[in-house]
Amino acid sequence: MHYEGLIIGICTFLIIGLFHPIVIKTEYWCGVRVWWVFLLLGIVGVVASLLVANTLLSTLLGVFAFSSFWSIKELFEQRERVRRGWFPKRPDKKE
Repeated sequence: MHYEGLIIGICTFLIIGLFHPIVIKTEYWCGVRVWWVFLLLGIVGVVASLLVANTLLSTLLGVFAFSSFWSIKELFEQRERVRRGWFPKRPDKKE
């Protein structure tokens, strides 16, 4: 039996699930000014994905990279959700 597809699916689910609270906490504590960290993580992930010979690891690095890129968009959308009152705003945070 070949388990790679199942492993990739489960790990993709976990990676995306991990990024969701990271984006929320990042916006809460740092705002959107650290968006470039997600950009750097994405670039590192893409380069690593291209350099790794193992298909499973290369795929998961690609998923990580593009989840990082997607997090940039989500970080700015999270700021809007906070402005709408859907998520709590840090009381001492400056605009």
